[in-house]
Amino acid sequence: MTDKPMDVGALVALKSQLRGPLLVAGDAGYEDSRTLWNAMIDRHPAAVVRCAGVADVVSCVQFARERGVLLSVKGGGHNVAGLAASDGGLLLDMSLQRGVWVDPRARRARAQAGCLLGDVDRETQLHGLAAVLGFVSNTGIAGLTLGGGFGYLTRQHGWSSDHVSSIDMVAADGRLVRASEDENADLFWALRGGGGNFGVVTSFEYALHPVGPEIIGGAIAWPIEDAPAVLELYRELVNEGPRELTMIAGLRLAPPAPWLPKEIHGKPIIALFVCHTGKLEDAERDVARIKAVRKPAGDIVQRRSYVSQQALIDATQPKGRRYYWKSEYLRAVEPALCDKMLEHASRIRSPHSAVLLFPFLGGLDRFPDDHSAVGNRNAAAVLNIAASWDAPADDATHMDWARSSWQDMRQFSTGGVYVNFLSADDGADRVQAAYGKNYARLVDTKTRWDPENLFRTNKNIAPR
Repeated sequence: MTDKPMDVGALVALKSQLRGPLLVAGDAGYEDSRTLWNAMIDRHPAAVVRCAGVADVVSCVQFARERGVLLSVKGGGHNVAGLAASDGGLLLDMSLQRGVWVDPRARRARAQAGCLLGDVDRETQLHGLAAVLGFVSNTGIAGLTLGGGFGYLTRQHGWSSDHVSSIDMVAADGRLVRASEDENADLFWALRGGGGNFGVVTSFEYALHPVGPEIIGGAIAWPIEDAPAVLELYRELVNEGPRELTMIAGLRLAPPAPWLPKEIHGKPIIALFVCHTGKLEDAERDVARIKAVRKPAGDIVQRRSYVSQQALIDATQPKGRRYYWKSEYLRAVEPALCDKMLEHASRIRSPHSAVLLFPFLGGLDRFPDDHSAVGNRNAAAVLNIAASWDAPADDATHMDWARSSWQDMRQFSTGGVYVNFLSADDGADRVQAAYGKNYARLVDTKTRWDPENLFRTNKNIAPR
């Protein structure tokens, strides 16, 4: 399918079919809609439609298909590769659709595709329930879930997509379809990990789990000299600790956060972002081991609401900064890996960059690898080399740091990679690595549901 320009007459005709606003450059709201979280991505769609409902989505998909227009979809706009916008295309901004309906008896929630994680967390926590979602409350649920998704609850429950019971989607031919185990099962399999390759998702139904509302969580940090001891305990707890305990390990320069003393600001640290969703007395006992390691420079691990935990690291990921990531699934958290993390963290020059570890062990292997498209159930953790900075003039410096660190640490990889952590310059080989043995089946499903590749502004799975 070739991308064709849009003429004014065509846009006028489309606008007459919509309930939500259609915006072009110069209109109020256009800049806000087209601007993404990652400031490295600066694209200018010919038009933006802020879809007020499913009917608007259907009209836009039919318009794009009939006229050969490049179509992109923005949920939260938080993807590091900036997949939500394209130059000269039509952008569907789903941010007006943020309804969440909770059935506490059935432990189910239906959420519209424009929701952010925080929208779902706030509504479900009214009932002491939670969906398996990510770590940053400003992330869109759609991109997260369609890429598989993981968060603080993954060590207990698996991928986010493992807990989706049905998905509503507008297909390439304009039909509104539902995908579940019993309806369009091939599509349901593919949507749980295969990204936005198959249509425009309009809502998700999630199974919920009892969580909180109060948990033990927060952040704790040490000077970098204590990192070997901290990482040794981290390895032990990842391998043998309770599944209710999840810790992100981060090596970076200390930010000017109020919970860290001024004398350590700008100096190398290791931090753990801790979340324990078990019984409070068990959680306090378990985190006491963490607090007892050496002498922390700062410690705000305490009783807190699960909603506040979900927003704990939001400030480290603001919209408008420049981001470039390299990532791998890890077969284990090995001592040699920890040594390499320390080595490459010592080369960080940006106050915002970090080397991060996200643990999985215990939650993914409840199902076989082909249970859903996301696969990668042999991963023990995710390594993310997260470069972040402010000035465009510094792009090469920080991107080179991320690439060289990644190349040196790929030796610890399973060979797979989390599709949502792929950057804009990661090509087709990396997309195939994200799916491994499941890739061929994804191509089959793509060919059935989108043979013309209408949905291609993504980490694309091309049809045959």
